[in-house]
Amino acid sequence: MSYCDDVKQFVVDNFLFGDDSKLQNDTSFLESGIIDSTGILEVITFIEETYDIKVEDEEMLPENLDSLNNISAFITRKKGGQEE
Repeated sequence: MSYCDDVKQFVVDNFLFGDDSKLQNDTSFLESGIIDSTGILEVITFIEETYDIKVEDEEMLPENLDSLNNISAFITRKKGGQEE
């Protein structure tokens, strides 16, 4: 699975109750109401534990965490350009 697929599965399981019909790779979590600010913290915890990376406070930005595409690109950068 790719980073995007892993995170999508986590979001679908934990926030969308198994219904991924509203979730595209470029869907904004916050604008669409899929995940609120507290939920983003859960996503961050998932990312840190799953990929053994640290999300620094200054990295907690929509550009890094507000869609599947953004998260996938962020993880790739944090892992030194390695895609899963």
